[in-house]
Amino acid sequence: MSADQVRAHLEFFGELGVDGFRRESEWRARAAEPPEPSEPSEPIGVFTSQADALSRLKVEIGPDCQRCKLHTLGRRQVVFGVGNPNADLMFVGEGPGADEDIQGEPFVGRAGQLLTKIIEAIGMTRQDVYIANVIKCRPPQNRNPEPDEVEKCEPFLFRQIETIKPKVIVALGKFAAQSLLKTSEPITRIRGREYKYRDAILMPTYHPAYLLRNPSSKREVWEDMKRVRAILTQGADE
Repeated sequence: MSADQVRAHLEFFGELGVDGFRRESEWRARAAEPPEPSEPSEPIGVFTSQADALSRLKVEIGPDCQRCKLHTLGRRQVVFGVGNPNADLMFVGEGPGADEDIQGEPFVGRAGQLLTKIIEAIGMTRQDVYIANVIKCRPPQNRNPEPDEVEKCEPFLFRQIETIKPKVIVALGKFAAQSLLKTSEPITRIRGREYKYRDAILMPTYHPAYLLRNPSSKREVWEDMKRVRAILTQGADE
């Protein structure tokens, strides 16, 4: 872990109100270990095929998608997704905001900066995970996506998930969790619970934007992320 990551890690703990942190030796030892040597052909081939599949999907969507009405409502560009095509951990949000619409990358504004801290607090980086949204275009005034917009766009998210094959999916916020689980249950009821989703474990938690408005809920998200970390660790031991 770099010095910047350590600072982010400790800063996030400070925001949680934690005066110190446990020395989780098993996790820390694993993170410090060099990767196991392996035959280069298989992982490189898998990674390349998944990256190629995502690239083809991005081309299929197109830079000026007109499948729903959002292309007429002020969006600047399609925000596809970003990160490791072979990620074990995937984050799914609701849709792009103003900063994301400008930069063409999900979670780059204030909420995205907090998400980066959360990722780094469990010993990972944004380059280790994959980040996407239920819909790929910004709704006007950041309103919730409407059913017809979701209907047109969520099949692309499903294909991203099928391509990446993550072990854990973190659904960020009510809309993403309800969309993926096809439920109307409030986020307060489903947050922190583990759901089987295709071949992954899906963990709903609060959206980083919500945490910016409600800092006291960061503790709950930290508990969720510790569980995510444990699931990934268990997967590495299997």
